[in-house]
Amino acid sequence: MMKRKVLGIILGGGQGSRLQPLTTSRSKPAVPIAGKYRLVDIPISNCLNSGIDRMFVLTQFNSASLNKHIKNTYSFSFFNDAFVDVLAAEQTPGNSNWFQGTADAVRQSMHHFLNHEWDYALILSGDQLYQMDFTDMIKQHEKNKAQVTIATLPVNANDATGFGILKTDDNNIIKSFVEKPDASELSNWNSEVTDEMKNEGRNYLASMGIYVFSRSFLKKVLDDTTTMDFGGEIIPQAIDKQKVLSYQYEGYWTDIGTISSFFDANLGLTDPVPAFDLFDKSQSVLTRARILPPSKIMGTTLERTLIAAGSIINASRIERSIVGIRSRIGVGTTISNSYMMGADSYQSIEDLEKCRAQKKPYVGIGERCYINKCIIDKNARIGDDVRINGGSHLEDTDTDTYTIRDGIVVIKSKATIPNGTVI
Repeated sequence: MMKRKVLGIILGGGQGSRLQPLTTSRSKPAVPIAGKYRLVDIPISNCLNSGIDRMFVLTQFNSASLNKHIKNTYSFSFFNDAFVDVLAAEQTPGNSNWFQGTADAVRQSMHHFLNHEWDYALILSGDQLYQMDFTDMIKQHEKNKAQVTIATLPVNANDATGFGILKTDDNNIIKSFVEKPDASELSNWNSEVTDEMKNEGRNYLASMGIYVFSRSFLKKVLDDTTTMDFGGEIIPQAIDKQKVLSYQYEGYWTDIGTISSFFDANLGLTDPVPAFDLFDKSQSVLTRARILPPSKIMGTTLERTLIAAGSIINASRIERSIVGIRSRIGVGTTISNSYMMGADSYQSIEDLEKCRAQKKPYVGIGERCYINKCIIDKNARIGDDVRINGGSHLEDTDTDTYTIRDGIVVIKSKATIPNGTVI
């Protein structure tokens, strides 16, 4: 059975500095997406949908929020051995260092993995958006008696310079690898891809950072304590000496590494037929089951908008936006091209009356606001008559209450934007 053969290992990533300020108080895998999920729900859901129900999530930065989410979400029957456990970097008598890279994180955690029965380790990133059944990838790995299998994605010449690019033989065995090649080198790195990919100009095989390792080989390569990273060190070294297989994937996949990629991935979910399909029953995205009332919407025109449960919306118009759980939006407000993450709890009637008496904004968005090209983090307060108009005309900046990156205005978690503010 798949569940007995495979152990899932999800890498939580480093400090997530390129996703600041969303990662100021939470790890990358804990960042909310699509109004009701967390990034870590993606790899976990892909594993569970593939019959893999034993997983470790490795993290070392701001892991409290991630711990809470996983504890409250992924609980299994007492009568099976399924689990999703968070492993934070820990000091031991033999090691006092934090994780120094992806491979070092797995090395330092290996003693926990070896307490379990498994033949193959499925190593995943905690900050990618995709829907993939790993069953066939693992079967191909087993059938070919490979030591490592790498999931690969055909990309075009523009994107190829940002990835590790692979070259395979006719049996999908990887023979060479180059990390982020210069555009002038690409003529030597074309690969055989399907006609559909050729027609899109996607002729280069990029590593997706998704690996299957055979148990004995993973233990062996990690005995070399000088190697810290899979993509930069272990994979290139393995290609020269071992059987490393390419498993070609042609579906939707994106790396959530920057504010702009995070913003684009979320707003892409509002497309009429999105590339990432939250409504595909066979590839359900799982998350915490919350007991929330249905959203209440009054006098609002909605266009291409996702609205999570428990919201109270009086806005005038919301277009191409995502409204997260427990969001409150006031009368006469217009929101476009934005992602509002919502709130962790409701304000009581007494708290709302106190805010009104002190002329302090509620948690949520006030009345008569105009919000465009904006990410509003959890529990932020935006007052009345606030105008936020993101775009290329804005320079990158960072203040106590908001950050601007690539023209996207990010309102920080728990920040208060006073009445009448213009950004």
